Amino acid sequence: MARKYFGTDGIRGLTNKAPMTAQMAMQVGMAAGAHFLRGDHKHRVVIGKDTRLSGYMLENALVAGFTSVGMDVTLFGPLPTPAIGMLTKSMRADLGVMISASHNPYADNGIKLFGPDGYKLSDADELAIEALIDGDVAPADAPDIGRARRVEDARGRYIHFAKATFPDDLTLDGLRVVVDCANGAAYQVAPTTLWELGADVIAIGVSPNGKNINDQVGSTAPQVLCETVVSSGAHIGIALDGDADRLIVVDENGRVIDGDQLMAVIATGWARAGTLKNGGLVATVMSNLGLERHLSAQGIKLIRTAVGDRYVLEAMRGQGYNVGGEQSGHIILSDYATTGDGLVAALQILAELVRSGLPASELLHRFDPLPQLLKNVRFKGGKPLDDATVKAVIADAEGELTGKGRLVIRPSGTEPVIRVMAEGEDAAQVEAVVDRICNAVTAAAA
Repeated sequence: MARKYFGTDGIRGLTNKAPMTAQMAMQVGMAAGAHFLRGDHKHRVVIGKDTRLSGYMLENALVAGFTSVGMDVTLFGPLPTPAIGMLTKSMRADLGVMISASHNPYADNGIKLFGPDGYKLSDADELAIEALIDGDVAPADAPDIGRARRVEDARGRYIHFAKATFPDDLTLDGLRVVVDCANGAAYQVAPTTLWELGADVIAIGVSPNGKNINDQVGSTAPQVLCETVVSSGAHIGIALDGDADRLIVVDENGRVIDGDQLMAVIATGWARAGTLKNGGLVATVMSNLGLERHLSAQGIKLIRTAVGDRYVLEAMRGQGYNVGGEQSGHIILSDYATTGDGLVAALQILAELVRSGLPASELLHRFDPLPQLLKNVRFKGGKPLDDATVKAVIADAEGELTGKGRLVIRPSGTEPVIRVMAEGEDAAQVEAVVDRICNAVTAAAA
C-alpha cells in the first residue's frame, strides 16, 4: 500500500506548505501518540530538533498534539538524529521524534519518528499513523492531558555515549581535527566530544542562526572544510550534515573521502580486531565496484541493497551484520547506534588513524574507485523503462559491461525521474553507455 505522507525517511517538505505545516505537525503528534498508547503506564515521547528556524513552530505543534492525547513530552532541543534514537530507548520512552530535514536547505523541515526500541518506524506503523492522521483521534479527558518539560543535560548524555564508543586505550592527544557541524544539530556536541577525547579542535559551522544550516558548510558542501584543513595544518577534517547522521572526511591534503572509503576502513579494521560480524559489509547498489573488489581481496563480503539507509538497516538486522552504509556517508554501526551516526563513525575513523600512525591520505585511500557516472532523465508520464527499445538498449549495455563494470537503472521514488548509473574500467565507455540509455529513455518518454 502506498504511503501518503511518509517518504523514505519520515515526513519532509517545504515549511508552511503541505504537508510540513503546524497543523500537520499537531495531527502527527495526535496520531502517533494515539498509536503508541499501549498499556496502562504513563506514556512518554521525547523530541529533539536541529537548528532550523521552523523547528520552534513544529516543536510546539507536536507538543500540543502529543499532550492532547495524554502523552507526556520531554524536550531536548538541538541534538543529532542518532541521539534521539539512543535517548528514546535509554529513557524508556514510547516514541521518539526528530524535527529535521537532514542535509536540505533551512526552508525545508521534516519529522522523523522512532519506536520504543530506538529504531525508525516500520512501514506498518507508518501506515497506521497515516490512517489516524486522516481519521478522527479522540483527545484525552481533561485530567489525563499530558505534561511537557525540558531536559537540560541531554547533550551531556549523548556526549558521554559517543565517547564510550571510542576505544579506552586510545586518546586523540596531539591530533589536530577540523570539524564542520553544518550549523546544525551537532554544533555543540561534536566539538565537545572531540575536545574531551584530547583533540586540538578547530570548529566551523557552529554558529547557527536558524537560516544557515547546510549553507555552504557540512557534508554536502565541504569546500570550506578542505580549505581550513590545509590552511591550519590539521591532520584530518570531519564534516557532518544538518542532523549529524552523515559523515564525510577530508585528509590532510584537503582531499574529500566519501562513504565507500570510510566503510572500507572501518570494516577492515573491525575484521582485523575480530569484531566484524558475519564477515561482511552492507551497502547499496550505488557503492563503487572498487569497494566490492577491495573487500573481496580482504575476504570480506559486500551485500548490496536498494538505495536508502532503511534498506541497509533492514539487511543488517535481518542477516546479522554490524557495519553498513551509503556512499553519501550515512554509516550505520549497529553495535552502537540504531541509525546512521556521523560522530560515532568519525570516532571509529579517528581510532584507526591513531592506531595506524599513518597520515589520513594514506590510511583513507583504500582503493581506486572505478569511473562512475550517474545521470537523471526527467519524464512527464508513462513507464519509459517498459518500452521495448529502451529494454534492448539496456540489454546491450549490460552485455557490454559484463565482467568490466555495472549498470544500475532505477526510477526515483519521489519524482518522475529515471536514474541511470554505470561504472567500469573505461571512463569513455561508461559515459557512452549512460548517454545511450538516457537518450533511449528520453525518446520513449517523448
